[in-house]
Amino acid sequence: MPPKHVSEHDFSPIHRLLRTRRKPLALLLSLPGVWCSLAGAQETPAAPPADGLSLQTVPAIGDFTLKPGQDTPLFLRGDRMTGRTDRDMAVDGDAEVRHFKSVAKGDRLTYDQDTDEVVVRGNARLIDSGNTFVGPEAHMYTGASEGYMLTPTYTLSNGGGGKSARIDMTGGDQITVTKGTYSGCACTDDPAWYIKASEFEFDTEANEGTAYNGVLFFQGVPILASPYMSFPTTNERKSGLLAPTFGQSSTTGLEFLQPYYFNIAPNRDLTITPRFMAKRGVMLNADLRYLEPTYSGLFHVEYLPRDKGKDGNPNRYTYTWVHNQTLGYGVGAYVNFTKVSDDTYPDDFGTGTTFQTGVTRLYNREAGLTWSKGDWSFLARVLKYQALLPSTAPYERVPQLLATYNKMDWHGFDFTMPIDYTRFRIAVPNASQPNGERLYIQPTLSYPILTPGYFVIPKVIFNATSYQLDNLTPGVPNSINRTVPTFSFDTGLTFERPVHLFGLNMTQTLEPRLFYVYTPYRNQNSIPLFDTAHADFNLAEIFSENSFVGNDRIADANRVTAGVTSRFIDSDSGIERARFWIAQRYNLTQSRVTLTPTTLPEDTGPSDLLVGASMLIARNVSFATAVQYSQNTKQFNRSDVGITWRPGERKVFNAYYRYLRTSTIVGESPINQIELSGQWPITPRFGVVGRVNYSLSDKTFIDALGGFEYDADCWAFRFGVQRYATNATTTTSRVFAQLELKGLSKSGTSATEAFKAAVPGYMTAPTNQIPSRFSNYE
Repeated sequence: MPPKHVSEHDFSPIHRLLRTRRKPLALLLSLPGVWCSLAGAQETPAAPPADGLSLQTVPAIGDFTLKPGQDTPLFLRGDRMTGRTDRDMAVDGDAEVRHFKSVAKGDRLTYDQDTDEVVVRGNARLIDSGNTFVGPEAHMYTGASEGYMLTPTYTLSNGGGGKSARIDMTGGDQITVTKGTYSGCACTDDPAWYIKASEFEFDTEANEGTAYNGVLFFQGVPILASPYMSFPTTNERKSGLLAPTFGQSSTTGLEFLQPYYFNIAPNRDLTITPRFMAKRGVMLNADLRYLEPTYSGLFHVEYLPRDKGKDGNPNRYTYTWVHNQTLGYGVGAYVNFTKVSDDTYPDDFGTGTTFQTGVTRLYNREAGLTWSKGDWSFLARVLKYQALLPSTAPYERVPQLLATYNKMDWHGFDFTMPIDYTRFRIAVPNASQPNGERLYIQPTLSYPILTPGYFVIPKVIFNATSYQLDNLTPGVPNSINRTVPTFSFDTGLTFERPVHLFGLNMTQTLEPRLFYVYTPYRNQNSIPLFDTAHADFNLAEIFSENSFVGNDRIADANRVTAGVTSRFIDSDSGIERARFWIAQRYNLTQSRVTLTPTTLPEDTGPSDLLVGASMLIARNVSFATAVQYSQNTKQFNRSDVGITWRPGERKVFNAYYRYLRTSTIVGESPINQIELSGQWPITPRFGVVGRVNYSLSDKTFIDALGGFEYDADCWAFRFGVQRYATNATTTTSRVFAQLELKGLSKSGTSATEAFKAAVPGYMTAPTNQIPSRFSNYE
């Protein structure tokens, strides 16, 4: 018996229509509790496979593309259906039509087979490839994947949308909105921001939108008007304006930065940022990035023509080129070059919204070649510097040729031999620091014995160096040769035991270590200092063969270093919850080699005591400290203490204390500083950030930053104030603010970069995820 509401007179023509249609058509008649499917593509259903139905799995939901000439059925559903054979069809009551990626719903729909047009009237709802359109009337041409709707409210697959007088869909991926609005906000009734334009064009395949004669409104206030606007509709890269930044600086005055992003290709992009400065003029910033299979790099340039804030109105600029390239056969090349126009450029312009703790006055200009083959590796480079006053440039390396041979586990032996030839040149040579050449060879042979419970590493090092100097003092030899052997012996044990502390099952280790090194004395006072300085006194240096960094000094040594480390490891998770260590060096004989003849040598007896600890006090509190204590003077020569508290997401507080007593080493100055930094949400949307680095000795702030951020669903506002020292007597202050309209532009030169640099552990607010159109199953 035919279903209710469908007579035998209505059923027979429909059945004949299904058999004679040129395109397959499936009709679904929906009744309370009853579904009836009429398949018209064939008179009788095909027999199932002999083995039954089989499912084909796919790794992810994806688009299905029709082959040329391929078509899909048209599905109709409703409470009542009438029609004429090969002519038209009407569906009343909860009407619905489906074809491929398009769905149309409404109170009533009609389908004209000759024109292939579906017309929906009354509460019309059209869904096409994840885009939804709601209005009183909709027209859809199923075969051409085209249609239009009058006075609709629309929502695109990215979550944005708006209202318009008319919407046209062309080709399945082109949408034209006439006399309408658009907002990236999910709320279409009262969005925080929206664009009102005479026409919009959306390309859903390219994920971009274009507005003609548009006005941008924020909180109902027009803030920007343009005859042409282009913007992305997803989080993918798209050419267009990035979020601007407003600022105020003591050296530049009022500032406005407006980046524009060019998505040149998937592997190339360009960001151009005009920087408008009230006291200086208009500076052009540009960043070009490129990535190829065999090379990559970036080029950054800043250029200010005729600086209004400097006498003579000079041109001010800086540029940086960083490049890496693979030449084949294991050969690589690189360039790292920076040029600054004058000595006060970083003092005057800083780095935009990036947080600074000082001013860089030494810039590298380096280019080189690398090559690796088997156990050999090679480096050839030229390294020069640009030093801004009052700093002075170190020795240039013009050139440096370095070859290193490494042979590991050769019958149990490890052999390493670096060979370094360098031509050193300084701008203003003198009697104590002449130009010259150095050839350095350091063959090293060791026999490591490593087991889970202990290790033993005997090592022999032969330091051979030859100098050819351009001495300016008559009678001083230009040729110097130095050979110094070194023997070291490193050994340690590892003990473990289970312990139960604070309700946790843990494994405690006890790891004693003993290190001995012997190097005979060689007088090296006549050798200049090309690249050598004192090594920092820490846990790594105290267990090393040489107490100098560089190859111009080889410290004579007859000393023993003893240390012990104890760790507490969570037996269940493997997390290291605590570590404690202590180490001290004992000089059996006086170390006579010094950097300069006036530097005091290291005497016999014990060195300063190094003590340190790191602990995970609680699940969200960590603590670390390292202390250098002199038993001779009964004073702390160095102390570093830090604690971090992370009670939750976007909640962090850091406290650090740094102390360094004045020493006899040239260049070291006393440090007595405390640093506090943190991030804290006051409300789910509003949070504050801050940092203070204060010198207790000078009673002054070294650097500081304070700011807040408000992150709404559709927009974000960030504000910050920073201050930093440009030299010993002057400081620079900067105020910056940034408004980001989500869904319209990305943050660009974001103020969050300043917050990240200032506050360790800073976290940005979670970004709104673009919904997948496959989640809309209407």
